[in-house]
Amino acid sequence: MTTTTTAPATTTVLDATGVTMRFGGLTAVRDVNLTVNSGEIVGLIGPNGAGKTTFFNCLTGLYIPTEGKVAYKGTVLPPKPHLVTQAGIARTFQNIRLFANMTVLENVLVGRHTRTKEGLWSALLRLPGFKKAEDASRARAMELLEFTGLAAKADHLARNLPYGEQRKLEIARALASEPGLLLLDEPTAGMNPQETRAAEELIFAIRDQGIAVLVIEHDIRFIMNLCDRVAVLVQGEKIVEGPAEVVQADERVIAAYLGTPFEGEPGAAEAAEVEAAEAQSSTEGDDK
Repeated sequence: MTTTTTAPATTTVLDATGVTMRFGGLTAVRDVNLTVNSGEIVGLIGPNGAGKTTFFNCLTGLYIPTEGKVAYKGTVLPPKPHLVTQAGIARTFQNIRLFANMTVLENVLVGRHTRTKEGLWSALLRLPGFKKAEDASRARAMELLEFTGLAAKADHLARNLPYGEQRKLEIARALASEPGLLLLDEPTAGMNPQETRAAEELIFAIRDQGIAVLVIEHDIRFIMNLCDRVAVLVQGEKIVEGPAEVVQADERVIAAYLGTPFEGEPGAAEAAEVEAAEAQSSTEGDDK
């Protein structure tokens, strides 16, 4: 008797279509299409000013795309960060954003807020339902600290952790929202080789738990070892996407990283204008 095995069905977790982001007359991201499937680790690379973080901000509701749409598991996402997180997308940031004067455990508990259903009165009156939810959140937070290797430092202040462990704590906090897709913005920035290797192993472990991963990174060797697919942005446009070995050999990618201009590439002056416009937009958003 012959038996056949069927490969697990692949689900499209993220589907970004025609995403464009303009700041005034400047275009930071232009007509980018990208999908991430279940069980995948996808890399997003490009030179400084390529629009990678702007694209991430469009995916997570921090920016409202000028054009295009972002869907998670077939549902178009509202451009509001807390609703995006509630839907199932979590992220870390290029610059660490921890609550420095809170403990490691408390930082992870903050990430549980979208999965806690108890309301204000339940919390104020310390009703049994709130106590049960609080205990469950604490137990889950400790599981995540164990998973990331930080359980022994649960009561330490976040500001006292070494740099590499602060990066791990950011990931643990993001995982606390129980995402189906995790976005990592330069997770190995500033790390030594040993910390980078540990980060790689952690990301593989996250993928093995069924969470899809989209990662921005400047460490090309790290990305090529880690990812199933790699997409390359240059001046806001996706110029190539495919397996690591194909992307590495692409002449346009080599040109972009070696500084050799290719036909149609915007100049450094235009790149600087886009960066300045994005910075101004962020400042205006903070003032509102």
